[in-house]
Amino acid sequence: MHSVERIGRYRLERRLGTGAFGTVWLAHDDVLRAPVAVKVLADNWAHRLDVRERFLEEARMLRRAGSERVVQVYDIGELPDERPYFVMEYADGGTLADLVADGPLPVPEALRLTALAARGAAALHEAGIVHRDIKPTNVLLSGSGPRVLLADLGLAKSLAQASGLTLAAGSAGYRPPEQAEVGAGIDERADVYSLGAVGYHLVTGTVPGEPGKVVPPDRLRPDLDPAVRRALMRALEPDRERRWPTARAFAQELEGLASTGRRPRRHRRALAVAGVVAVAAAIGVIPALLHRSAPASAVRVADTGGRVTAEVPAAWDRQLRDSGWDPRALGLPGGHEPGFAVADDLAKWPDLAAPVNGAFVGLSGPGDLTAAVDALSHPGCHYDGGHTYSGTAWRGTVRVWSDCSGRPGTVTEAALAPADGAGRPRVYVQIRTHGTVSAADRVLASVRVTGRQGAP
Repeated sequence: MHSVERIGRYRLERRLGTGAFGTVWLAHDDVLRAPVAVKVLADNWAHRLDVRERFLEEARMLRRAGSERVVQVYDIGELPDERPYFVMEYADGGTLADLVADGPLPVPEALRLTALAARGAAALHEAGIVHRDIKPTNVLLSGSGPRVLLADLGLAKSLAQASGLTLAAGSAGYRPPEQAEVGAGIDERADVYSLGAVGYHLVTGTVPGEPGKVVPPDRLRPDLDPAVRRALMRALEPDRERRWPTARAFAQELEGLASTGRRPRRHRRALAVAGVVAVAAAIGVIPALLHRSAPASAVRVADTGGRVTAEVPAAWDRQLRDSGWDPRALGLPGGHEPGFAVADDLAKWPDLAAPVNGAFVGLSGPGDLTAAVDALSHPGCHYDGGHTYSGTAWRGTVRVWSDCSGRPGTVTEAALAPADGAGRPRVYVQIRTHGTVSAADRVLASVRVTGRQGAP
């Protein structure tokens, strides 16, 4: 976007986000003296009439929904270079993705928030619109309730159009099978699936797996009420005939299950990287696979694609989350990258003071991994210092924390690069040890990456 300070009467303050087709700015309406969000079509799409029409249609659908559960559009206009923009209400509480970045939510809170998102979807459906991309980043929080608002109708369609031939759309983990293929007609039950995935993520701290391969949420959260498991798994049925028939019906079920009156917690802005696995795109806890090429006292574990492996002490090998992570947990560019977490109790992983032994190993995508690791802080833990790691396969930076909340144990974090000086791959490692004996050096030395980026 060209450097501008104002759009119409709206004074720009800061960029809120950038997507494939546009940028959203926080702005101030000097006439009404109120904050607003302004979405502007990206420069590179300005002359594509079809994209321009799609952009304007999003504003029209938001306006058509006319619900307090969906982001409201206040104004629409055009820049001097003829790019369209529209002005929306500003949600000051972040998103559901911000909430779950700290780890799984209390179950009643997770159910209540999912139910409110489902009510928003029901409002869209009543207006004849199917969202097609409901996920935590598209569910906004506003005010002191907080209010829960659905946003980003960039992939939305009218139900009349969606019932015919449509292009594949949606985000991995939240996308129903009928949206993954070109030509499959969809209806409001597609959004029910996505809402089920959102609820699953809030309850377990992980993005569900592919349709039909979703690990039951009580495997990740053993104390979960069986009724909650049934409600979420019904929403995630690959066969839409077996799902909740409407978003409203799903919302009513979740509201009935959310029996406590605790208010939702506000987003904690400090990044707790102990919860990096909780925001990983991992699917489920399964018994870790044994690879007897490792010493008898150790096992070699790997992500689901076999890209990333490491050896850990055999006693840690009780639970495994093996299908990847999102580097946004470290403040790096988002995406789905290979990775796994293995531990004696993954349910305790988000709490740095909890007695848990395990390791997280994730392949990093673009961005400065070393700087991201150097910037991490863990309030309540004692920083023992950092040092340079140099091994046969890897070199990098290692930082160590101990005595979190006064409890024994260490947290070791490393940003690794190939020892031969190659730029890629880069690997983030977090090792948790309860007690005084650390296995960090052995784990770091055992890390291997295979595949298209090459082995170290």
